[in-house]
Amino acid sequence: MRNSATVPAPAVSPTSAKVDVRDNATTLALCGNQNENLKLMERRLGVRVGQRGTELHLSGPADAVAFAVRLVENLEEIIRAGRPVYREDVEQAIKVLGRGAESLQEVMLGSVLKSSGNRQISPKSIAQKRYVDIIRGHDIVFGIGPAGTGKTYLAMAMAVSFLQERKVKRIVLARPAVEAGEKLGFLPGDLAEKVNPYLRPLYDALHDMMAIERAQQLIDQGVVEVAPLAFMRGRTLNDSFVILDEAQNTTVEQMKMFLTRLGYNSKTVITGDVTQVDLPVGKMSGLHHARSILKGIEGIGIAEFTEVDVVRHPLVQEVIRAYDRFDAAQQAARELAKEVAPAIVPVEQLEPDSSIA
Repeated sequence: MRNSATVPAPAVSPTSAKVDVRDNATTLALCGNQNENLKLMERRLGVRVGQRGTELHLSGPADAVAFAVRLVENLEEIIRAGRPVYREDVEQAIKVLGRGAESLQEVMLGSVLKSSGNRQISPKSIAQKRYVDIIRGHDIVFGIGPAGTGKTYLAMAMAVSFLQERKVKRIVLARPAVEAGEKLGFLPGDLAEKVNPYLRPLYDALHDMMAIERAQQLIDQGVVEVAPLAFMRGRTLNDSFVILDEAQNTTVEQMKMFLTRLGYNSKTVITGDVTQVDLPVGKMSGLHHARSILKGIEGIGIAEFTEVDVVRHPLVQEVIRAYDRFDAAQQAARELAKEVAPAIVPVEQLEPDSSIA
């Protein structure tokens, strides 16, 4: 890493620093559209960031300034390596460095795919980098965690990448057709049209990876297949990259059926959130069951995500935390109620009062 031009450290930690980015193109990329990246740094880190030519002037609390300098230097390295930096990348970079990573290069330069808009798709967190590495090294992978952590999106990017590199001959995308707490009633059309609403998220992710016309062409040719989970029964999937999304809504029997479809030269990624099960009460989630019995088997990898790995709008992370706090409080209240509830003794077990004549 190059030495940035910073104010020499006196006996007391400095509250200002200067970083010279040295060229206009890198400076513009670092600042973002209408300085949105710098404004985000100010809000998230509690520092002031001023720009003068190619120099960035940072001021604020000593610890925050030191972190901001480190952030700027890392983002500069990312840009010089040919990867554009957007506002959401700055958001994730703050999380990555804040969780102890030495540099962003080890996480954010591992490109997975270039999307149809010529935008690089790559990990945005340590957990995502670990997830991608697990997919590369295992034939069956479970990606488990809350919404917004990139489980399905990165799995889809890996699938398209494997197809483009001719490591597989087709992509199979599956999803259980379970309603998320709503009754949709009668759906018109043939079978494909009836199940299409359940598979829409998979189509959306696919269209983000490649042009809609190209995606439709591959679907028409059978190279990419999007189908409800029920269509997997009785099949053997060779030379395929198979993704099962929303796997928390599979039953134990469905999960077993799906996992035994794996053929030669194939890879399977199962994604889901065990906290959002839409199965009838009393039905065990196949994802939860599989995680507990398959852990430790060679060739099967499990990637766990938490709310800190959310890469959607920052408020999504706060929403997840709020629900987690509520659930924890509810559980604590139930346990307390059990402890303080008076013991109810059946009438026939009560001893008669000898004082009563």
